[in-house]
Amino acid sequence: MTMPSVSDSGLATDAAEGSVVLERVTRAFQGRRVLNEISLHIAAGEFVALLGMSGSGKSTLLRALAGLDEEVEGEGLIRVPTARSVLFQDSRLLPWESVLDNITLGLDGPDPAQAGRQALASVGLAGRESAWPGQLSGGEQQRVALARSLVRRPQLLLADEPFGALDALTRLKMHALLRALVGRLRPTVILVTHDVDEALALASRVLVLGNGRIADDFRLDLDHPRHSDDPRLVGYRQRLLITLGVTESA
Repeated sequence: MTMPSVSDSGLATDAAEGSVVLERVTRAFQGRRVLNEISLHIAAGEFVALLGMSGSGKSTLLRALAGLDEEVEGEGLIRVPTARSVLFQDSRLLPWESVLDNITLGLDGPDPAQAGRQALASVGLAGRESAWPGQLSGGEQQRVALARSLVRRPQLLLADEPFGALDALTRLKMHALLRALVGRLRPTVILVTHDVDEALALASRVLVLGNGRIADDFRLDLDHPRHSDDPRLVGYRQRLLITLGVTESA
């Protein structure tokens, strides 16, 4: 889903080359600051995984970046690319539209149908253009949603736990697919996840939100594919679990 430009709620869409900038961004609900004067810079092309306990503000931050929240407060400034897409946990496909029509809905360009077919082929679903969403498995529906997001060539892809509802094997396949597509198209990616291993498998940078602020922030200079028994990943995993207040026994 591609989000429109929003300019009247503290969101500026003049960020250069896909970068994301937040300065003293605050969001409160019933007096509780879920985001508390957060400042952050994400360089173009970074793949950022955003972790945190439930209620830490991950999805709130993503909604602010998508322009879906007009209640961001304070002296905050958010700069994001105009060309941005959102990938949700559920596919949000229109059941009365074909797969191809779901992908190309609202798509500009000289030949949206051809662009849609190419996007569908890129996620391994060539030939399913005329299928209805109800005829697809959950993993296939999410692949269609991914194609819909990337066919618009976003500079920024905002993904809110897009694989959380999938089974473990399908999730691994989606990880590989996302890595391949992102490697080719080079958007900036912010992925909200509860899964430490998912973050370590995909991201070039990991952020942890806690108590309304950024509790940890580090980069992973590791090639793909990554192996869970790599001592560096084991160390990063332990670091994240400690930051999140989780023990191995838990």
